[in-house]
Amino acid sequence: MSQGLFTRTHERGPVRDQVSSRAWLQAMLDAEAALAAACAEAGVVPAQAAAEISAACADVGAYDERELGVLAERTGNPVVGLVAAIRAASPREFAAHVHYGATSQDIIDTAAMLVTSRAISALMQDLDGCAVVTADLAHLHRDAPMIARTLLQQAVPITFGLKAAQWLHGLCVVRAQLLAVQERLPAQLGGAAGSLDGYPDAATGLQIAEMFAARLGLAAARGPWHTLRYPIGDVAGGLATTAGILGKIALDLLLLVQNEVAEITMALDRRGGSSTMAHKRNPVAAVAARSATMRAPGLAATLFSAMEQEHERAAGAWHAEWLTLSDLLTCVGSAAAWLHDALGSVRVDEQQMARNLAALGTGAAPHGVTTLIDRALADYRTRDHNDQPTTTNEGTN
Repeated sequence: MSQGLFTRTHERGPVRDQVSSRAWLQAMLDAEAALAAACAEAGVVPAQAAAEISAACADVGAYDERELGVLAERTGNPVVGLVAAIRAASPREFAAHVHYGATSQDIIDTAAMLVTSRAISALMQDLDGCAVVTADLAHLHRDAPMIARTLLQQAVPITFGLKAAQWLHGLCVVRAQLLAVQERLPAQLGGAAGSLDGYPDAATGLQIAEMFAARLGLAAARGPWHTLRYPIGDVAGGLATTAGILGKIALDLLLLVQNEVAEITMALDRRGGSSTMAHKRNPVAAVAARSATMRAPGLAATLFSAMEQEHERAAGAWHAEWLTLSDLLTCVGSAAAWLHDALGSVRVDEQQMARNLAALGTGAAPHGVTTLIDRALADYRTRDHNDQPTTTNEGTN
């Protein structure tokens, strides 16, 4: 991707590469190859045709993204030009079998699900990294007393371990939710108007749709969802919730690192300098994480607003999803990457926490907080064995 003025700040982490134009093109080629193979398996196209088409789809570098983008401007989507290019790259006698029985939306929707699945896997790297650090903080500072704050006012004693355990609990919940969303991502195959009319009969079409999904590692939908955008809503909700949890943690860090509070510090590096105040060391990573999460609700809202689509094919709403979905995945991935960085730089000042607590004149934290910390840590430790809820129906894993 090009490196502009804001790219390194707003597109941090591995997710951005999974939603690039090249990644989308790769996903479309994967979809076309899987479709040909599924059609051959069902006996509606020759096996040799599927092999040749798969070979033509094997090298993403053989296709010019920019040229396909120019063609998309004329046709309304990039699949028309891509299908023509794949046919040109296939032996003439098999060219007619490219894109067999499908419509452009089948390929783009399936590519969107592949892109989303791959981006979620990339996002998990930093989301899991955040969980590792918060688990360590909860364990190391489980008994460090501090003052809780409600409505931004000093409240009752807790421990920093409990605060970190609450962060961990939120991270575990959204991790389980995103993995569940990823598992449900469905392939799309319906043909021109969602009736599978491009195949000998509907039963054969459904069989091909199931084999198509299986080859791509996607779920098999019960039927075409061309204008039933529940998968997009599912993704938007999961990502928006994840952004909310990441943003909450980033905001807590920003409040705790204030000079007036100073209960944590962040390790100094080359970041954080001020253009006018040499003494300042701004918490850049936490600020950048929060800025990314604040973009997520608007992007999710655009995807939700686009769910109302006309009849059997949308006139504009579907098209509005493409870049919005990529942007939402990017900003949530960026938030996770920045927060991972921020959490890794946290240094807890237990003495300052004790001083702030003593100034309030209250007692020690209640013993019950250790039970809550232990529960959060236990849920976290069992997540790799079972990504389903372990103790409640809230999604904690």
